[in-house]
Amino acid sequence: MATVSSSKVDMMRRVARLKSLKASRLAFVDTRIPGHEREIYDVIGSGVTEDAKSRPAITDAQDFNLTYIGAKPGNGAALHSHSAGVEVFIPITGTWAVFWGDQGEHEVILEQGDVVSVPPGVMRGFRNTGNAHAYLMAILGGTDAGRVTWSPAVLEKARATGLGLDAAGNLIELPR
Repeated sequence: MATVSSSKVDMMRRVARLKSLKASRLAFVDTRIPGHEREIYDVIGSGVTEDAKSRPAITDAQDFNLTYIGAKPGNGAALHSHSAGVEVFIPITGTWAVFWGDQGEHEVILEQGDVVSVPPGVMRGFRNTGNAHAYLMAILGGTDAGRVTWSPAVLEKARATGLGLDAAGNLIELPR
């Protein structure tokens, strides 16, 4: 098989510097719900963000999307699912609970470097179980990671914070 040539300029478009990543604190409909505040860093591809203004550091997502999540203790994502592909979680720092099931009734605690792979269609969420701000890596399979499906209870709580989704699945402010 022949190799592919890539210039330094081309490769530098494929480098994401941690210190240069821009966080979104309003990337999902659940981010105003107490216990779900977090920072989302789209590193490779847009993932499943509901923030139409979000731009990943590396736009060329081929077969996967990679996101960093930062959260204070007790915070993380509410119950949701993805239909488009597998989602993999890897704690970068701290300890994280990944929970799943229609009511989030199952849970595993992950430590730095541990990995869990959640199949498509399974309701899941996660939270920082440590005692300090920590980071989690999420990898979504597929070039187009699709959209999030939220638990109806999450959408109801989000509406109470003034957030909703438009017909395309993008975050909108609701009239109060």
